[in-house]
Amino acid sequence: MNTKFVSWTIFVVLCFIWGSSFKLMHDSQQGLNAVQIAAVRIFSAGAAFLIPALFHFRHIPRKKLGLVILSAVFGNLLPAFLFAEAVTKLDPSLVGILNSLTPICVGVVGILFFKDKIKTQKITGVLTGFAGLVLLTILPLILEHKSLSMDNLGFTLLILLATTLYGINVNLVGHYLKGINPIHVATVSLSFMIIPTSIVLYLQGFLQLDFSNVGVQQSLLASAGLGVAGSAIATALFYILVIRAGGLFASLVTYGIPFIALFWGFVDGERITWIEIFCLGIILLGVYLANRPDKKESNT
Repeated sequence: MNTKFVSWTIFVVLCFIWGSSFKLMHDSQQGLNAVQIAAVRIFSAGAAFLIPALFHFRHIPRKKLGLVILSAVFGNLLPAFLFAEAVTKLDPSLVGILNSLTPICVGVVGILFFKDKIKTQKITGVLTGFAGLVLLTILPLILEHKSLSMDNLGFTLLILLATTLYGINVNLVGHYLKGINPIHVATVSLSFMIIPTSIVLYLQGFLQLDFSNVGVQQSLLASAGLGVAGSAIATALFYILVIRAGGLFASLVTYGIPFIALFWGFVDGERITWIEIFCLGIILLGVYLANRPDKKESNT
């Protein structure tokens, strides 16, 4: 089968899965609270990877095991709770736009905490992306005469914190877990998340839910599907894409996710304004500038 066709197929599937995740979080709210949604999501992802993890565990150096588990905490566990909470107040399409800040956060964290080389182009990209975020906040206040809601601002900051955690995780894996197969890292790290999510679900009274209730059943299916597809299968597909087509091509998934989120928002009747589209374009321009290899890198 044509290699390019397979790579593009994986690319489109990833955009659809990750772009639809915000809608699934929103749909899960009818029978579960935000904490339960996130816990079911990560528990399901860990359970899906449990059997592969039993085989991959021996490939993880013991001195690196703590970092592998930490990568799941920063890259999956904590962001899942932050996103689930934010979607209770913000439109899923807006959350999808804000999620596109992730590559910029990767660059900022790398510069500030991992002493990555600072290039003018990268700084320009970071500032451009940040400008898109600021405009997304203030333009509705100016042009649509809306008042600033501190609640909405707070939930927006939750997304920013989640994307920062993604940035920490990417740098953590890139700097300290380079020699380990990324699929091994994903399966083992996520399987360990069964422990904390089980505790959270017990404390949240998960076993006392009315599982005969249709709303609870649909919410469980949406949250579990989000975990298996969005956190487990999509992670494995992303690593396969990196191996087949390279990191640069795989990183372009960032550009597709918000458009899928906007599509679902349109289907669900959300009010999507030109301001959101305009600011998304600025953010994605920042992502492009922050991650575009310079000529010297591309020629080596």
